[in-house]
Amino acid sequence: MKTGTLVTGAALLLAIGGTLLWTTRHAAAPESTPTADHVAAPESAAPAKVLYWYDPMKPEVHFDKPGKSPFMDMQLKPKYASSGSSNQAAQATITVSSQMTQSLGIRTEMAMRGTFWQRVDTVGNVEINPHLIRVIESRATGWIEQQAIHTVGAQVHQGQAVAGVYAPDLYAAQQELVLATRSGDAALADAARQRLLLLGADPAQLSQIQRSGKAQRSLNLVSPIDGVVLDISAHEGKQIGPGMPLMRVADLSQVWIIAQVPESQSAWVTAGRPAEARLAAMPGEVFEGRVDYVYPSVDAATRTLSMRLVFDNPQQRLKPGMFADVALFGGARRDVMMIPSEALIRTGTRNTVIVADDEQHFRPVSVEAGPERNGMTVILSGLDEGQRVVVSGQFLIDSEANLRGAFRRINGATPAPDSDPMVQP
Repeated sequence: MKTGTLVTGAALLLAIGGTLLWTTRHAAAPESTPTADHVAAPESAAPAKVLYWYDPMKPEVHFDKPGKSPFMDMQLKPKYASSGSSNQAAQATITVSSQMTQSLGIRTEMAMRGTFWQRVDTVGNVEINPHLIRVIESRATGWIEQQAIHTVGAQVHQGQAVAGVYAPDLYAAQQELVLATRSGDAALADAARQRLLLLGADPAQLSQIQRSGKAQRSLNLVSPIDGVVLDISAHEGKQIGPGMPLMRVADLSQVWIIAQVPESQSAWVTAGRPAEARLAAMPGEVFEGRVDYVYPSVDAATRTLSMRLVFDNPQQRLKPGMFADVALFGGARRDVMMIPSEALIRTGTRNTVIVADDEQHFRPVSVEAGPERNGMTVILSGLDEGQRVVVSGQFLIDSEANLRGAFRRINGATPAPDSDPMVQP
């Protein structure tokens, strides 16, 4: 009996609650309100004209029709002619409050046109010019009876005797010259002189033989140039044969500096361009030279290209083996767009700068970067003259732009402006 009463009471309460709920819903709406099937659709606004489609991460690149971005894994966004739809075109813009701008220390510089001087600063080593090396040798079989130069590195002068050689063929040719001279037969004397010259005799020695009328037991081998002895391969008492070198002498009045140029800058410099060298041994002094030859291959390990520089060295102050700081001048590139190098964000796959539309609105722009020197980088495309780029704090803004791009790819929508973590109240 008690259980039945409870069931009946619960059913009564449910019936009363349902009646109240129905009454409340229908009482809240006017009687004239139509049902959902008869709601009049609002007048649709005229569609805004689409100027072009773009990738928010590369807004400077425009497309004629919608589709998937060739740069990022996302759909292209339309750029509308009306300002009412500008929100979609500004999806890559980051808003930063004035307070946050000061806290982050965000600084901007203006992109401007100017003259970019192509100069490569590198290092090199002083080397002997092999074109100025001479070999002193005997052209007849004989023996070294006297030797005047015994040490490597010794200075010798042109015409200086370095060794006396006894050679039977040379002695016999001298006697022929003496006899021809005595006979008065000029043609025979000239033939004898020519034979001695071909055997390596010095013209001054032949004149002395003709004046004295006597053949000399040994003839001196003389240095053909002013220079430094590089090596000595035969000494007093040694037998030598035709073509056997006695010593090598190098003329140091002109030297080479072999410089290593990074592959990325190798196209700036060509043969004939001026060069400068500075050495730690002579601080404050600048030696002027020129690019003589650009080697044809790049070092696979260092990714550098070797260049041969020629420097006059009349006082022999540039010594082989010295280390030099080298500057190579590739000429001027005029009327090019330049920005501070610190504004450029290099990711390995793209180069980006943060453009400041005003003091609070920033957006990433992909650019094509050119050469860099003295803290300035040439921009080949992507920027217009007068645009301001962020040179301090740009990495934080770029990271925020990338984060928002990731949200768009994941959710297919742009985070609401009030959810932007860079925006401060």
